[in-house]
Amino acid sequence: MPRKPGSRHVSGQVLALGVKLLGVAALFWVMSLMLAKPLGAASAGFRMPVPYLLAVGALVTFLGWTLRPRGAAPAKGRTDPEWFPNSTDFARSIAEPMPSSLEQRVRTGRRPPAGSWNAQVFDDIEWRRFESLCGQLFAQAGFQPRSQSHGADGGVDIWLHSRNAEGPVAVVQCKHWHAKPVGVKEMREFFGVMASRKVARGTYATTSTFTEDARRFATENGIHLLDGAGLLALIATRTPEQQRALLDHAYEGEYWRPTCASCGIKMVERIPRKKEGQPFWGCADYPRCRFTLPMRSAA
Repeated sequence: MPRKPGSRHVSGQVLALGVKLLGVAALFWVMSLMLAKPLGAASAGFRMPVPYLLAVGALVTFLGWTLRPRGAAPAKGRTDPEWFPNSTDFARSIAEPMPSSLEQRVRTGRRPPAGSWNAQVFDDIEWRRFESLCGQLFAQAGFQPRSQSHGADGGVDIWLHSRNAEGPVAVVQCKHWHAKPVGVKEMREFFGVMASRKVARGTYATTSTFTEDARRFATENGIHLLDGAGLLALIATRTPEQQRALLDHAYEGEYWRPTCASCGIKMVERIPRKKEGQPFWGCADYPRCRFTLPMRSAA
């Protein structure tokens, strides 16, 4: 039978009372031991209530334990308000889960997936899905892409291997940016990684654009650039079957929910604890991981 909404609070109070009674019993027992020598037989008066306090405390603690709401522990990333707001760990957090009504608006307020390849696809998907999509695109060209799901990537998102060569033959850096263009600073960092890893071929892919300085630097140093328009043009050279496979991969599962860059797991909707400010994405493994991302308005 489901518990009433206030049962969690009541059980907590009953448990607290039981623990206090047990604590008082322990205090009386310690006092009787400390006063046994100076008071002699009179110290037995402190031991008399101990058995009764222990019995009542144990009974109240057991009652509070049985009153607690039952159910399996929530899966990682679950944002059900029944679980998180009243938990001890989450009470110390800086944010609270998004109410189910607000989460529902985030889900249902999104536009339908694109039926064919266009710029909307890049705008709809999250950053990790974009990286995975780039890997699939190079796999169709005959490469064997290898990437890591999370953690520091060292300036490289995808290592491209070939059946006819030992070690990586090229590296790919992906930037899932919406408006900000990739500048020469990012390009220099990528070239530095290529030089340190002694890889001659590199591709920089972004859903955004590149600044003129970045394009000039890439041309001078043999870096292949793929902006949003270039990626769409490359996808257009694939067969209809390959294009459909890429589109299906782009929109598979929760394509819009971002991935934690530190843990590699899907993030959850959060609202500031003081209910001030905009909703944001937070790692489902909080408080162990405090990685956050701003939440874009639903398209």
